[in-house]
Amino acid sequence: MAEQKSYPMTAEGKVKLEQELEDLKMNKRPEVINRIQIARSYGDLSENSEYESAKDEQSMLESRISTVEHMLQYAAVIDNNETEQDLITVGKKVTFKELPDEEPETYTIVGAAEADPLSGKISNDSPIAKGLLDHRVGEEVTIDIPAGDMKVKILTVEPA
Repeated sequence: MAEQKSYPMTAEGKVKLEQELEDLKMNKRPEVINRIQIARSYGDLSENSEYESAKDEQSMLESRISTVEHMLQYAAVIDNNETEQDLITVGKKVTFKELPDEEPETYTIVGAAEADPLSGKISNDSPIAKGLLDHRVGEEVTIDIPAGDMKVKILTVEPA
């Protein structure tokens, strides 16, 4: 039997997913069902764009609900109290600089479900995070990124 994929995430990320799931089920689903009922009342469904639109939205909504439920079922909440302080793991904020002399960059490494690069949260599946994981402050690391190798020096590691 194939091994089930786990979804590493922070406790905060799990809470956000739980809140999203509740919103999808308690608010969004009833809204879409209501839209479908209203569109049905317009009559002939074969040429009813409102009905088709609402059904498409319902399909996407149910897909997202299923995905979130699956991620929560197989969530692996990361507890940074169980890891060494200077070891880079999911849930840690890392500051590094590209060598030889670039400006420092800071990212929080999170599970894919809570990644948001615009707010400095990168997925543990991203090339940069994969290259940083399990390294420590002071180490120089070569990271394989699509544009080629990137050499960095890890400056700080702290809990997110």
